[in-house]
Amino acid sequence: MSAELAQQVRQRRTFAIISHPDAGKTTLTEKLLLFSGAIQIAGSVKARKASRHATSDWMEIEKQRGISVASSVMQMEYRGCTINLLDTPGHQDFSEDTYRVLTAVDAALMVIDAANGVEPQTRRLLQVCRARNTPILTFVNKMDREVKDPLALMDEIEAELGMTVVPFTWPVGMAKFFGGVLDLRKDQMRVFTPGEDRVAGTEEIVDGIANPVLTERFGDVYEQAAGEIELVREAAPAFDEAEFLAGRQTPMFFGSAVNNFGVQEVLDALVDLAPPPGERAALQRVVQPEETKFTGVVFKIQANMDPAHRDRIAFLRVASGKFQRGMNLKVVRSGKTLRPNTVVTFMSQKRELLDEAYAGDIIGIPNHGVLQLGDTLTEGEALQYTGLPFFAPELFRSVEVADPLKTKQLRAGLTQLGEEGAIQVFRPMAGSVLLLGAVGQLQFEVVAHRLEHEYGVKARILAARFNVARWVTCDEADGGEKELKRFIDHNSHRMALDAVDAPTLLLEYAGELRAIQDNWPKIKFHALREHAGLVFHKQMDA
Repeated sequence: MSAELAQQVRQRRTFAIISHPDAGKTTLTEKLLLFSGAIQIAGSVKARKASRHATSDWMEIEKQRGISVASSVMQMEYRGCTINLLDTPGHQDFSEDTYRVLTAVDAALMVIDAANGVEPQTRRLLQVCRARNTPILTFVNKMDREVKDPLALMDEIEAELGMTVVPFTWPVGMAKFFGGVLDLRKDQMRVFTPGEDRVAGTEEIVDGIANPVLTERFGDVYEQAAGEIELVREAAPAFDEAEFLAGRQTPMFFGSAVNNFGVQEVLDALVDLAPPPGERAALQRVVQPEETKFTGVVFKIQANMDPAHRDRIAFLRVASGKFQRGMNLKVVRSGKTLRPNTVVTFMSQKRELLDEAYAGDIIGIPNHGVLQLGDTLTEGEALQYTGLPFFAPELFRSVEVADPLKTKQLRAGLTQLGEEGAIQVFRPMAGSVLLLGAVGQLQFEVVAHRLEHEYGVKARILAARFNVARWVTCDEADGGEKELKRFIDHNSHRMALDAVDAPTLLLEYAGELRAIQDNWPKIKFHALREHAGLVFHKQMDA
């Protein structure tokens, strides 16, 4: 392990921003970029027809609807640290993309709408973070509006999410009486002034939380905040780094992202508190980030970030060592060797060529079908990182092309969108009509929009008779490939292959599944597929 490598790893922070839709997550992402100096002007997410759009919303459909439908990656420098920031979709219909992104980060920043408190998608995402013991910082947003009482919000977060909350800042008033935030660690108040394009260092700071000037200036709202702080200091535990790193305690910050207010404290906390890249489990062993040999895992694939070039980018989290442009990399699943020379770093859809990257960094490798979600790349070692989830879809549609002459473009488009994981594409073993599987209805709308605007194909998305999907495998001890082939042949009228050729059973009713399980005791039926580079078996070659 070299001293330079260890130093580079220590300077990395890689985190995702998560929230329920409309809590202000993408706006906060934009303001973090503004405060770090990565961008000069922030785009409003709500200005749907305006010329300025959020840096992290780069798809045409995102700009039209004012929502995030794909995760985006941004890298910035701040206080001597390289920060890799991943903005995730809040809408539950795109939760699979978010779950996969959460496997690539070392911490998460949870955004809560102060008027709505803890919302359903926040709970779901928190469950994923808790399952991985991901450290979480909490930003309570929209304090410039009529919102819930901060003590009530604190209680709600603790009760709903099962985490101890430690306030690092505390609000003085709300809505038109919002005076600013008290920084409990620095013993000062940052005074609120509205304004979307202010940057760091322009707010007024008053030293001393007990400063009588604050009482004179803010009156009752300050008195109330001071009383609440006394209660909090008596009731809340002190910040415990070990508890935070284990995902059991969350530092809480208050502010207004749209007004660039309270953002500075969050950015500083990410540098001071969020952990640098840690060890990562592979099937074969645990890998340390400071190891000299490069390893990395593909957690996301995105088609057409640059529509003019019909490109596909594989997003890779560097897990160990140092990446250098032009180095030989082995794709462990296929055994193929890559020598990527046009690797990029991101500012959403903007990109720059990079020469080197270290553990914790997110890099983009142009990909023409060689890389799949979950692939591990190494300098030669046979390693396989685990934990990238694929969920059995709950909604199904068949897809036909309006113009039969564009059938080839339809298949190419759906193949690429299936590789992304934006939608699950199934090829029935009997029949030629492709099936789409999704977690939510909005995914079908996005796919239809992208097929038309990115691939020039008008597609008809039609009802399908299926409602249940399960991936099927069979252990070697139970007959392995032979028994699986017998099952597939017997059920060929309801079998399909997914994007990585994993055999999938498609059914109309949940009751059918129970009957089939009883009749085929040796076959395993999976509602979750963790891409481990083993496409279950090589059974389809048999």
